[in-house]
Amino acid sequence: MRALVVEALRKDGYDVCAVADGASLIDRLAGSLSGPFDLIITDIRMPACDGLSVVASLRAKQCAIPVILMTAFGDAAARESAQRLDAVLLDKPFELDDLRTAVLNVRAHPIKEERS
Repeated sequence: MRALVVEALRKDGYDVCAVADGASLIDRLAGSLSGPFDLIITDIRMPACDGLSVVASLRAKQCAIPVILMTAFGDAAARESAQRLDAVLLDKPFELDDLRTAVLNVRAHPIKEERS
């Protein structure tokens, strides 16, 4: 799935950085809380650290990078958690056009820098 998403976004002209798991994502983002990333797309279920924990950690550090969380297990609790973290939840399986639309929407409506 990661390779498919990376390939599609690169074909659309985005500069993409891919990592294998949640711990690698946290390491990659360390020191980059205000950039150079414009968007994070991650799965909820990953080895080493789940996507919700990654986003919660970022939000606790006042990081407002927009996030799209992908999941094949989009129950009400996952939706509520994603919403509370100002993240968009995208249910798998999805069409690449659904991902493209989500990316455009998230980038057009960034979240607030200051959180209450």
